[in-house]
Amino acid sequence: MISSKNVFRLGIKELWSLLRDPMMLVLIAWTFTVAIYVAATAMPDSLHNAPIAIVDEDGSPLAARIVSSFYPPHFKMPSMVSLAEVDAGMDRGDYTFALDIPPNFQSDVLAGRTPASQLNIDATRMGQAFTGNAYIQQMVASEVNEFIQRCRSSAVPPVDLALRMRFNPNLEQAWFGSLMEIINNVTMLSIILTGAALIREREHGAIEHLVVMPLTPAEIMLAKVWSMGLVVLLAALVALFMLAAALHLFATTSMGIFLATLARSMPQFGMLLVLVLLPLQMLSGGSTLYESMPQLVQDIT
Repeated sequence: MISSKNVFRLGIKELWSLLRDPMMLVLIAWTFTVAIYVAATAMPDSLHNAPIAIVDEDGSPLAARIVSSFYPPHFKMPSMVSLAEVDAGMDRGDYTFALDIPPNFQSDVLAGRTPASQLNIDATRMGQAFTGNAYIQQMVASEVNEFIQRCRSSAVPPVDLALRMRFNPNLEQAWFGSLMEIINNVTMLSIILTGAALIREREHGAIEHLVVMPLTPAEIMLAKVWSMGLVVLLAALVALFMLAAALHLFATTSMGIFLATLARSMPQFGMLLVLVLLPLQMLSGGSTLYESMPQLVQDIT
């Protein structure tokens, strides 16, 4: 039989052990403060002050229109450079994009030909590279079309679509990203804390003391689940998803205990975490929507 008193007292012992572990306390504080802020704000969904260089070999009014279309907040003010300075500037990391407007660009456009302008991209900055590529192509094409039409006009759509955003009216990605990061951190921390509690007792030789005491394995497991789960749940109060988090914590803390029974030291436990946490987070829907995954990955999820 499971004794609630034994489970409660063992859980209190786990909390005292956690309070004596400063590194775990620092990990908890970091996970639910700085880590959430960094993850929510580090990768914006749009360009912000992307550095761009432009080589104007045409010097025409059309080229000037294209240059003037790049301005903050999406781009920094363009740096006008020569063709010989492009490679060196991109190697130094001064520019993420370098647009080369070739000679006779305007005359070729007016003659009905299709001149080719070259866009160099520093693909090591993946977030800006993928988004900025589409931005720049659209901006250049828009300026060329307006120049040919001699006016700035927009077609009136046959359907008027009224958008109403609820809960996140400004569509700020940080609101969504921070909540997803809280859920990811709850998963990570609940596995780490419960697993580390069992590993710590094995390394200190205390697990043998628990085995010879009049305790059942279920009591030892439930004590670690409720104590470590309580710590993570209190740290994640800001998310306000108590019922879902309680069920989630029970599953993840149990997983932490299971991994700790397989590992014999904290380094082994850490390597097992890599194999477990990455698939969990990639398939959770927090990074990629479930509907956007291939059918095979949906079935695995």
